[in-house]
Amino acid sequence: MKGIMVIAGASMLLTTGIVSAELDSSVDELLRNKGCYACHSVDQKRVGPAYKEIAAKYAGDKSANATLADKVYNGGSGAWGPTPMIPHKHLSKDDIQTMVDGILKL
Repeated sequence: MKGIMVIAGASMLLTTGIVSAELDSSVDELLRNKGCYACHSVDQKRVGPAYKEIAAKYAGDKSANATLADKVYNGGSGAWGPTPMIPHKHLSKDDIQTMVDGILKL
């Protein structure tokens, strides 16, 4: 019975997007620690698009890494509707690049 509860609890965390089995754990931790999950999730639109939607939209785009890193750092609007992406200039460019690389691998 105890094993079933552990499995059920882990399953619930995975389906709510609190834990992602698809993102590298270091990328997931970085996204969590930097507050990105407040507006995004791996597979459901929230305030901003789901990370899987972003990866799909930019699949095959060789300039996607630079474009998205710039969007995270400087902010922007229009790509996903009227809600703007606020600037995140408090984040290091290395952290942003790590997050973008991980998201684009989904």
